[in-house]
Amino acid sequence: MSYTETTTTSWFSRLGSSFSGMGLGLALLIAGTVLLWWNEGDFVATRDALNEAQSVTQKVSDISRVDPALNGKLIHASGFADTQDVLQDPVFGIAERAIALQRKVEYYQWVEESKQEKRQKLGGGEETITTYTYSKQWVSSPVDSSGFREPGGAERYANTVHMSLEDNTQRAGNVSFGAYRLPDFFISSMNRFEPVRIELAQEVRENLKRQLQPGRTPYAASVPGSLALNSNARYTPGPRPIEIVSDGSTIYIGPSPTTPSVGDMRVTFQKVMPADVSILAQVNGSTFEPYYASNGETVSALRMGRVSMENMYGAKHSSNSTMTWIFRAGGALLVIAGLKMLVAPLTVLASVIPLLGSIVGAGTGLVCTLLGAAWSLIIISIAWLRFRPVIGGIMLGIALVLIVLLYLKGRGKKAAAQAPVAS
Repeated sequence: MSYTETTTTSWFSRLGSSFSGMGLGLALLIAGTVLLWWNEGDFVATRDALNEAQSVTQKVSDISRVDPALNGKLIHASGFADTQDVLQDPVFGIAERAIALQRKVEYYQWVEESKQEKRQKLGGGEETITTYTYSKQWVSSPVDSSGFREPGGAERYANTVHMSLEDNTQRAGNVSFGAYRLPDFFISSMNRFEPVRIELAQEVRENLKRQLQPGRTPYAASVPGSLALNSNARYTPGPRPIEIVSDGSTIYIGPSPTTPSVGDMRVTFQKVMPADVSILAQVNGSTFEPYYASNGETVSALRMGRVSMENMYGAKHSSNSTMTWIFRAGGALLVIAGLKMLVAPLTVLASVIPLLGSIVGAGTGLVCTLLGAAWSLIIISIAWLRFRPVIGGIMLGIALVLIVLLYLKGRGKKAAAQAPVAS
């Protein structure tokens, strides 16, 4: 199921847009440069904070009692994180003694996807062919079909929902760690989820069915987070009665789990059970807080299972390095995108002849990529001179040596070419 839409943009409109986009291009160039500079400084600051923290971390093997001597100390400890809190889902009544209870909701909906193809026209105009395709998929939130591009698509692919229900995650407020209590920021980082075996009470099932049987609620009239059907909606009765079926860790809401129809829902539940954890944190009475390094950076960590102090710091250093490379790539891409937007008018000017426009576009794209990469390397090198002077100085020295060697080699070739040929 697809629909094709063709639009044409004149040469003057394209040229105007390219000039107006130069401001955004300059902003992207500046943003990429700032990101590259900040990233190198943040890497060094985080690395120094981790090294400082590791040097003062005290290994604690006994957490069965609160030790006043540890107050204010940065410690590494492993132990059992436990809770007596019972978490209950307010809609389905599912209750678990757990550290976290998560509800994930999916809807079976029509989804519109688009793919564009651009063609240059003689005279500098541009033709854009957009193909819209429609398919039924499980998605995390209802899809508003009123904006579908195909004429009549809002009716042909009309989306409905039996109810509007959001994802929900509840976490225990009291989690013990030996004689200590884990703070909220540690509790929220415990993410080893496992399926919940659902036993849906008959009373809950019947209550849901009574509310669902009148019909389906159009998406546009539904209220996010609401269980009740909207009384102002125009109901369209479904062809089959809606059932509430629980299977394992999933609740299916619809006529048939084996043949889903638009508007059907499936709700899954997961939980985090009490388990062994390892932490890096500063002791604050009977709980914990992040450690503040001398440079202002904070250090804290929680890992599932019993993990040594060395492995925890190793993982932190590895994560710091990985994020640095991700931001380096992001900064370089921003710089390259900014340069391409700055020179975009050249491509549009040349596109009066489509072949010439393609050649100029390819050429400026290559130049912008090389120039953006070079600019990014320069910013990183200057940042290293600021934040890592030894490494930066060595790299700059190597670069200067290479430049000198290239220069001398070029002079040697020139002199050989100018030397008189012996008769």
